[in-house]
Amino acid sequence: MSDSAYVQLLDLACGAFLLAAVVILWRRELAAIVRTFALQGVALGAIALLLGIHEERADLVAVAVGIGVLRAGVLPYLMRRALTAATADRRPYDTGGAEGRETRPVVNVAASLLAAAALTLLAYAVARPLAELDPTPATRALPVGLAVVLIGFFVLVTRRRALAQVVGFLLLDNGITATAFLAASGVPLIVELGVSFDVLTAMLVLQLLTARMRTAFGTTDLDDLRELHD
Repeated sequence: MSDSAYVQLLDLACGAFLLAAVVILWRRELAAIVRTFALQGVALGAIALLLGIHEERADLVAVAVGIGVLRAGVLPYLMRRALTAATADRRPYDTGGAEGRETRPVVNVAASLLAAAALTLLAYAVARPLAELDPTPATRALPVGLAVVLIGFFVLVTRRRALAQVVGFLLLDNGITATAFLAASGVPLIVELGVSFDVLTAMLVLQLLTARMRTAFGTTDLDDLRELHD
């Protein structure tokens, strides 16, 4: 692969990776959010794959394949199952389609998009000194990973539905993973396997807690927990 093609493809993958995070912040339908998260997993796998091919590292290519399988396949599948269960098993007091949408975010869509733009600018300002230490195509894309970390944290604290908050947590992890790849040209295979196993375990636990919450209260709106008293 030529250097120019590598740079163009890396920029394209990083752009798709960041755009997917912004779309997740924009959309309210949980099914669309899960589909977008799967596409972001593809973009993250592409980033790792491009780095592996450019540096001729078979271990990094293997990590890229594993990331693609887990974050574009397994995790979205688990979230779709949780969403299907939430929308199929409705309680009498559920409003139509409420479980399939983020109906009452703490911050509205317009303000969320403005916040995403501000967080992206902040990420570029913070990462500029780091990129100047070793100006390579990967380090110049480092602000993308930091921006997704910030956007993931923003999703985590401003969404009310449990599944939307799970997506925010996974966005945060995707951003950290992308930052590690771009800053250090990948991580050892055993480290990525351990991290991926931890993320998968956390996802299974969160899915179980979401199912228990839906069974007990008929909804996954976490604000309803404020009505509980000892």
